[in-house]
Amino acid sequence: MAGPLSTLKVLDFTGLLPGPFGTMILADLGAEVLRIESPGRPDMVRMLPPMDDGVSAVHGYINRSKRSLAVDLKKPEGVEVIKRLVREYDIVVEQFRPGVMDRLGVGYETLSEINPKLIYCSITGYGQDGPYRDRAGHDLNYLAIAGMTSYNGRRESGPSPMAFQVADVAGGSCHAVMGILAAVVHRSATGEGQQIDISMTDAAFGLHALNAPPALLEGKDPELERTQLNGGSFYDCYETADGRWFSVGGLEPQFFMQFCNAIGKPELAGRGLAMDPDVVREVKGEISEAMRQKTFDEWSEIFAKIDSCTEPVLSFSEACEHPQIKARNMIVEVEKPGGGAQKQVASPLRFSRTPPQYRHPGSQLGAHTDEALREHGFSDDEIAQLRKSGAVA
Repeated sequence: MAGPLSTLKVLDFTGLLPGPFGTMILADLGAEVLRIESPGRPDMVRMLPPMDDGVSAVHGYINRSKRSLAVDLKKPEGVEVIKRLVREYDIVVEQFRPGVMDRLGVGYETLSEINPKLIYCSITGYGQDGPYRDRAGHDLNYLAIAGMTSYNGRRESGPSPMAFQVADVAGGSCHAVMGILAAVVHRSATGEGQQIDISMTDAAFGLHALNAPPALLEGKDPELERTQLNGGSFYDCYETADGRWFSVGGLEPQFFMQFCNAIGKPELAGRGLAMDPDVVREVKGEISEAMRQKTFDEWSEIFAKIDSCTEPVLSFSEACEHPQIKARNMIVEVEKPGGGAQKQVASPLRFSRTPPQYRHPGSQLGAHTDEALREHGFSDDEIAQLRKSGAVA
């Protein structure tokens, strides 16, 4: 059965992580995604180890179900290829710095004249305007400027990098998908295409869901280990006797009471919501002491029997084997065109009628050049001329 987005066709000019992860979401849901890649400047993600049949496992995952067309946009013939293709596409996604696509001759104004219904999504670090529009950056920088890093970490050691790419994925990828789908709905009602400006810094700034409202109202910044969810309460991770860890998150009284009873400290139950730093330090000290009295396996058996929002801190490989992850089929075998399969993380989206589909892992650079061009009306002679000129590869 076709996915819910099977009517959409996407030209994907993105590289690295934010754009490809976003277009992977679209591809998983059935969109036809054609990656436009430079034959002379391949995406760095292609080079990340480990390799599987000559393709990076990371590339194979975040570019699954997409085809690859190698086009040199610095050649006029390459630009003409895009202008010809875009007539039949719904969406363009690009991740260059502001102005680059315009200089290449495939900016929004140019392509929207050819296809007025085109939805053109630009993902950048800082957006299409503002004093930082041309500045380089990475996930850590966007989170730092957005104010998120300032209260992520420990008071003793200071701010820490996030363990995964919050600005790139929760910011750039997911907000791009939301914006694109909203624009699709608008176009279905009005026939109008439009440009979408996704700033990963903006998107990260928008994730201050619980801490921005009080900060804006009271003028007081959230600080390291001073909010309920960043170590400023008992809500935290605690070490076991054998050096493993448990997450303790039972903020509601009924859950915290069960936890306190389980660790033999029922007297702590009435102090769980305290935010006074001295009280919090005492409570966390007693919890730490109690948790160090038993091993990881012993605590696992105890907490599995009660509902106290207390769960083991698992490694990735352990998470893959967790009964809940396995029951939800979050690891899938994606078949490779040459035979065999690659294990990948599944889409977390569930539909009753149009489930996600995984057609193949990300492919070699330019693997579908001839195939894609023929589908869009290019003759064999035209393809040969394009190859001769170096416009495609």
